[in-house]
Amino acid sequence: MSFAFTEAMPWHPGEHAMHEKLRVPEADNPTSTGLTPGAVYQLQTNPLLAIGTMDSQKRPWTTGWGGEAGFARSLGAGIVGIRTAVDRKYDPVVQALMEGKDNGEVVKEEGKGRMIGGLAIDLMRRIRMKLYGRMIAGALTKADIPDEEGVDVSKDGEGKGDWDVGAGEIQLVQKIEQSLGNCPKYLNKKHISPARPKPRLMSHDPKLSVEAIKLINKADLFFISSSRDEYDMDTNHRGGPAGFVRVVSNDSDGAEIVYPEYSGNRLYQSLGNLIVTPLAGLAFPDFDTGDVLYITGRTEILIGKDAAAILPRSNLAVKIKITEAMFVKEGLAFRGKPDEPSPYNPNVRLLPSEGNIAAQIKDEQNTARLVGKTEITPTINRYRFAMINPVPYKAGQWVAMDFSEELGMGYSHMRDDDPRSLNDDYVRTFTVSSPPAGTEVKPQDEFEITVRRIGPVTGILSRQNAKGGLEVSLKGFGGDFVIQPSSVGAAVAFVAGGVGITPLLGQLPSLDLTRLRLIWILRIDDWRLVADTFSRHRELARNTVIYFTGISKQGLSVQQKEEVEQLKSSGAVIELRRPEEKDLVAVDIERWYLCAGKPLRDRLLEWLKSRTVVFENFDY
Repeated sequence: MSFAFTEAMPWHPGEHAMHEKLRVPEADNPTSTGLTPGAVYQLQTNPLLAIGTMDSQKRPWTTGWGGEAGFARSLGAGIVGIRTAVDRKYDPVVQALMEGKDNGEVVKEEGKGRMIGGLAIDLMRRIRMKLYGRMIAGALTKADIPDEEGVDVSKDGEGKGDWDVGAGEIQLVQKIEQSLGNCPKYLNKKHISPARPKPRLMSHDPKLSVEAIKLINKADLFFISSSRDEYDMDTNHRGGPAGFVRVVSNDSDGAEIVYPEYSGNRLYQSLGNLIVTPLAGLAFPDFDTGDVLYITGRTEILIGKDAAAILPRSNLAVKIKITEAMFVKEGLAFRGKPDEPSPYNPNVRLLPSEGNIAAQIKDEQNTARLVGKTEITPTINRYRFAMINPVPYKAGQWVAMDFSEELGMGYSHMRDDDPRSLNDDYVRTFTVSSPPAGTEVKPQDEFEITVRRIGPVTGILSRQNAKGGLEVSLKGFGGDFVIQPSSVGAAVAFVAGGVGITPLLGQLPSLDLTRLRLIWILRIDDWRLVADTFSRHRELARNTVIYFTGISKQGLSVQQKEEVEQLKSSGAVIELRRPEEKDLVAVDIERWYLCAGKPLRDRLLEWLKSRTVVFENFDY
């Protein structure tokens, strides 16, 4: 039996600074000195290894190697050997370590050796192990294979020479000085398989190409390397939903990107490095095509209000000013087939310029008290709130309320029973479904919302009794989703998906219903919402077409048949099917308003692309 003993490592000044800024309680550094048995196992069984190093200008770069388990192994005494296919032409880590030599010549390090950060990662098992060490030696050879898509590099140009597809094989030996296992959060499962690199450099400019931006927009993972001067280096991953990294600007002097730092283990090793040395190297792999975007640049850590200003609903974010970027087609030696996304992924946080509604929320230091509740369907309720400090609102606006006092549970490293709660601020916006009393400039005492039970906030609301009593922070009203014709006397159409009827409800008293056409798409289980709406606004039914979906193969129940007949008697047209493009195109109205979930909204926008369509984006 063998045992591995390691010494405790101190926190460095940058890590201390991050802990103080974010008020992290004191704790020991869990990083192990040397290569632990657990690190050996992961290194040898994980199919991918992210590698980071510094170039001759002391700039960090990151890449991804591997494709199948076994390409990296422990050689004993903390020494690791790697042998794998790589892009020998454009991979910045290969270039930095091998100094441009690809003829098999051994590159030996003198003294301590160059710093190398590593991350052994298995996306299917959602495990990862950080490694740090120094290079001992390495060699790079060509892997030219006859390939009809390659480039003829023969001297006579007649195709008699080898075909150089840019692939190579690297052998690298390094001494591991640190290792640390990380948690499975934000790792989106993928089946990894090997592939042959056939690299083509498509762009080399700090201003991102169209292809590079498309890759960032689809990426649900990137690798990042940072350093603490020349003392040590950290390579890790950042993951989330596709598009969690946003492009802030893209000027000729270099693009700026930003990403949110989600709730993690609070070690802040990468960010601690960025406090000391504000430089980072990132690699965005395209698991579908093998394309890769390499960038290096200057970093800025944003905390609290600074983070929320650029990425609303974020408390911590990192902005990167790109100083060099390379987009390489088929530069990777692996592919990844998507499987299950991480249950910890929050929603994508858009920039204010991209229409993030959270950017409009202002804290007005008010309180809303629940004073009434009406059950409309088993999952849809109407709630009436009274404001402690009456304020005006307009028909069609939303109200923002903060439920963190009721639902916030403080910091947890993991929370498998409710994973999305780790990054939830419990601030929600709801469309006000009641019209303001009197004039819109008059302070209002009360307002109503009509919502479906679908998450923790609406869940706690649904558990309240009809007498109310719940008090929550009211952050304010906002939005300007006002329904109005394009010209005097013109008709307008409103398409509602389910509870997307609510913006219309608050504006009905001010509309000429003879010039309104309502198209309402909802599940048959929600028929009571239609009945409740028509009972409160009887004149609306005559201008409404209802599309009921979700009908079972057995057809309508006896009760549903009775309710459908009753709805028909109110004057509404009832269709027991999903709407088709021809149904909407046949409506001869120029100006349309939409309130529906994103999948339905996107489909409707495509159908109505020749019309004027107004909608409010609640995707935040």
